[in-house]
Amino acid sequence: EIGMSYTLGLHELSNGCHAYLQPDGGWGWSNAGLIVGDGASLLVDTLFDLKITQKMLDTMANATQKAPISTVVNTHANGDHCYGNQLLSGKEIIASAATAHEMSEVPPAMLAALNSAPGDVGDLFRHFFGEFDFEGIEPTLPTKTFTGKHSVTVGGRVVELVEVGPAHTAGDTLVFVPDARTVYTGDILFIGGTPIVWAGPLDNWIAACDLICSSDVEHIVPGHGPLTDKAGVTAIRDYLAYVQDEATERFNGGMDAWDAARDIALNGFAEWGEFGRLAVNVDTVYRTLSGAHKSPDVVEQFRRMYAMEQKSQ
Repeated sequence: EIGMSYTLGLHELSNGCHAYLQPDGGWGWSNAGLIVGDGASLLVDTLFDLKITQKMLDTMANATQKAPISTVVNTHANGDHCYGNQLLSGKEIIASAATAHEMSEVPPAMLAALNSAPGDVGDLFRHFFGEFDFEGIEPTLPTKTFTGKHSVTVGGRVVELVEVGPAHTAGDTLVFVPDARTVYTGDILFIGGTPIVWAGPLDNWIAACDLICSSDVEHIVPGHGPLTDKAGVTAIRDYLAYVQDEATERFNGGMDAWDAARDIALNGFAEWGEFGRLAVNVDTVYRTLSGAHKSPDVVEQFRRMYAMEQKSQ
């Protein structure tokens, strides 16, 4: 289904496994998944606000009518994968322990405040997130956590959760459905867009790509962008390895992280959306290499990404 059209809505991959896709896959426009078992379903991730999460749940109604959602898995703590959780309160919500901890660090109220801030800060955040409504979202945390690996059975189907973070965030989880040769990767994969390494180290993310490629999977659902195959996974791995090498070389040469980000030639990777995320990725390499490296605050990180993308136009 690599050729499956990249359109908004629910797409059946195989054997009761569905992907919910939200083009264009840029900031906040994440994907989710639905695994339908016998009399019960598992939802992989909620969306960035209540309105779009409700729209997704309405779209899934036909599939979940005879198999209501009983379990939710949040692949990681970014809001575009968990802010809609409150619409499923009362269900079992599972995440890695690191993800559950991180969820409380960027509450919806913080993004609501940044989106409505006066002056340059508000303008900056509305550039990235202005299409979403963060007002009145109640943070709804996992009811069950795990570390390493966890197996869950929903409607007779086995779903394997594998923690591969810290990578994109503190606790990224891959969701495998062995009987359908399907994996939901969360933000370990951005297809057509640039991955952003908030946590790192990049080595962990590279290892997560290798794990997907060595697994018996045919259907690969990324956290952002269209459905992909193992070649798509390898492209993400190649990007991360390239950034790691280029940033390490400049770190060793004593170059400042922000100067390094502006100095690295992205070559073919510049065609991916959100290429300004390189600024955060280089900073993460520097932080991994040196405990003394101080990363800028989140507002400055977004300023840098914005500046990189404006400069090239």
